[in-house]
Amino acid sequence: MNDASPPYHYQVIARALKIIDATGPGLTLDDLSGQMGISTAHFQRTFTQWVGVSPKQYQQYLTLDHARRLLADRFTVLATAQEAGLSGSGRLHDLFVKWEAMRPGDFAKGGADLVIRWGYAPSPFGEAIVMATDIGICGLAFTEEMGRQPAFDDLCQRWPNATFVQDSTAIAPMAEAAFGGTHAKLHLIGAPFQVKVWEALLRVPSGHVTTYSELAQCIGHDKAVRAVGTAVGRNPISLLIPCHRALRKSGALGGYHWGLPVKRAMLAWESARNDARNQPKV
Repeated sequence: MNDASPPYHYQVIARALKIIDATGPGLTLDDLSGQMGISTAHFQRTFTQWVGVSPKQYQQYLTLDHARRLLADRFTVLATAQEAGLSGSGRLHDLFVKWEAMRPGDFAKGGADLVIRWGYAPSPFGEAIVMATDIGICGLAFTEEMGRQPAFDDLCQRWPNATFVQDSTAIAPMAEAAFGGTHAKLHLIGAPFQVKVWEALLRVPSGHVTTYSELAQCIGHDKAVRAVGTAVGRNPISLLIPCHRALRKSGALGGYHWGLPVKRAMLAWESARNDARNQPKV
């Protein structure tokens, strides 16, 4: 299996993030592992397994100003991203994504006559709830910050007239393929404006970021920055449609529907893996 395969260690990362934020500069690896109640060696292995770099290297990606550095160094101009070969080959795990959008008329029916299967699955960022139609994944939410029931209710209310069937057996292979970086087929269920924004997000490569205003320009609605931000927040397929890569012009993270700690961890994880992958081999 590849290096993105289970077991995942997001819970360890989330705990470390809180300690790093509370302690500030000068925190050593021994101090951090001690506060977490695990051995330094085990902590080192866990981090390296999860992100591909050492804990010392990883801490720099978790600092609060990391987003600003990303915006300065890895801002993606979406209008040229595809021509430059960034979209696709640089996506998370080199993930191969195909997507199909629901027709506007069907969306207006609130998912009527649509059967959506769902189940829980492990992911690199904690437990996820994954939903799918016969076409592909239509919903992906993280439960770590929000909790199981609120995350489930949040996704369900987007398609109030659909029939939801718990089917972990059907969901498991789709989730494993998506999180393992081999293949993901998506079924975008949203209003036409939302789908345009989500399509633009798919052009932002892993380890890079964009802004809400850049997204607005990309879809031809320069002045609709607020509406774009709302559409980003309404993205039902977290991680695979990378709304976490959208930042404010100031470099501030902005919001994240599934919890800002998850967004920060995602950006750090992708940056670390991107840098590790691009380092010259000796």
